[in-house]
Amino acid sequence: MSITKESELIGMKKVSEAVAFTLKKMCNYAQPGMTTQQLDDYGAKLLSDFGANSAPFKTYKFPGWTCISVNHEFCHGIPSYNRTLKEGDLINIDVSAELDGFWSDNGNSFVLGADINQHQKLVDASKQILYKAINNIKGGVRISDIGHLIETEAKKRGYKVIKNLTGHGVGRSLHEEPSEIANYKDRSNLKRFKKNSVVAIETFITTKSTYAETLNDGWTMVGNNGGFMAQHEHTIVVTEGKPIILTEMNEIWN
Repeated sequence: MSITKESELIGMKKVSEAVAFTLKKMCNYAQPGMTTQQLDDYGAKLLSDFGANSAPFKTYKFPGWTCISVNHEFCHGIPSYNRTLKEGDLINIDVSAELDGFWSDNGNSFVLGADINQHQKLVDASKQILYKAINNIKGGVRISDIGHLIETEAKKRGYKVIKNLTGHGVGRSLHEEPSEIANYKDRSNLKRFKKNSVVAIETFITTKSTYAETLNDGWTMVGNNGGFMAQHEHTIVVTEGKPIILTEMNEIWN
């Protein structure tokens, strides 16, 4: 969407606060021995307290309030009582919601407890790359140039990017134009970021894979060559200068 009046910015700030607060609290709440369903139930209550609805459920009938992916699962992991979290797990939580007709999206990958499996370097790389990407976005910048920046920064650190998962426009629905904000230089994409537009910018930084494939459950995605992935995501408003980071409250850069 494009912000055309103050009431729209207020609406986007409200829903973004809901998803950012929920994401932060879920990451802090997660602990070894807990199931991903217990973690999702906690997130569901937080979103409900804001009066917000789960965006993946409302849009796609996703079987959960939030997406929780663990270790080799890259994204869209289904919450389950059969999946117990362990010390050192690489966890990704993606929280998106609708509130009063406005939609916002954010995500965070983190290591649970001690970094016994050496995932922290990947997590830090994804965070740093997202920070650099967002701070290079303003009206008129080519979307493909931001993709080029993300892939270049990943390669510098010895990582790859997923080519079939992208950031996207958001605001009046979960996925809007621009529909593909890729993590690589997509030469066919001639679009530019527009001032006042709302977009979800996300990194998909991996150790081995370049494509994500869907498992038999119809939702969970893993890498075509295995390995691990870190994803970090903010919803922002594009301006002529520094973007407005609507989901800043999730504190994924702290």
